[in-house]
Amino acid sequence: MRKFVFSSLIVGMALICGNALAQVPPDPNNPNEAVPEQYNYTPYGEPINLVTAKKVAEAALAEATKRKWPMCISIVGPTGDLVYFEKMDDCQFASIAISQHKARTAARYRRPTVVFERLLAKGPHFAYLPTLDDVIMSRGGNPIVIGGKIVGAIGVSGGTGSQDDTISVAGVAAVK
Repeated sequence: MRKFVFSSLIVGMALICGNALAQVPPDPNNPNEAVPEQYNYTPYGEPINLVTAKKVAEAALAEATKRKWPMCISIVGPTGDLVYFEKMDDCQFASIAISQHKARTAARYRRPTVVFERLLAKGPHFAYLPTLDDVIMSRGGNPIVIGGKIVGAIGVSGGTGSQDDTISVAGVAAVK
């Protein structure tokens, strides 16, 4: 009897696990199911130097000052490591880390952080995004591209997402 119960248990587990491991058919409504023929990306270049990082930050700071928006501005290299930082008076303290996080995400993932924000808003097919390592899905982070290569990124925080992005884009424009 004991052998029968044990054998039945093993067969039952195999059936349950077999169904659990069955392949899920592709969902034609899921845009992630499409497999592109080619992967298009912007390559990384030499890390941004301090002089260029300051130039980017100064342009962003000038725009934020003109608009009277107190901001934190972070410039990172391609690895996401901090190169330069500015904190305006009256900028909220939470924005120190948030600006660095936005810059790090833009550099490491080679895209503006607004891309993640917009994809997440598209619905359940993009519910995996919060599981990606070290991602912030809030606009205000943009790669810095020089000579067709990503040399770093800027992250801005302190206002609304749109305000942060406006200041971030002003910084990037300083090296175009």
